Amino acid sequence: MHCPFCSEADTRVVDSRLSSDGDQVRRRRECPACKERFTTYEIAELNMPRLVKRDGSRVPFDENKLAAGVMRALEKRPVDTEQVDASINRIMHKLRASGEREVASSKLGDWVMEELLVLDHVAYIRFASVYLDFSDMNAFRVAIERIEQNKASRKKTSTHKHV
Repeated sequence: MHCPFCSEADTRVVDSRLSSDGDQVRRRRECPACKERFTTYEIAELNMPRLVKRDGSRVPFDENKLAAGVMRALEKRPVDTEQVDASINRIMHKLRASGEREVASSKLGDWVMEELLVLDHVAYIRFASVYLDFSDMNAFRVAIERIEQNKASRKKTSTHKHV
């Protein structure tokens, strides 16, 4: 690591520790030439798969674009930022865990739909109307029925846990 003060090619690590999340290492370094100290952060660089769009084109995964789409669906909805971040992290984990170099954008859209179904029903309908390209009222009915089925299955699951 080059010293940011004098550009010395070699610096030494004085202290290393995990950051609060445990997903990065914080290192205190010292330059032997100018004796200045500075901090670096080390994180694992994981390659995300490329997305294959409906038209067959391939684009790199963009976390900001994913977050923007989810936030657009959740606009003015009462959902905690922590819940949104956790959902985005689960989606990204699924992408990484797929082990594939390319993933269909439709699969990513399905994962977003699953997360929104749990987070907020209005956001789910908003996202579904664009993602599924609703062309008539029947398409809305199908989406609403999925919400009702999800509610019923969650109610059954919670009932069985208390038995």
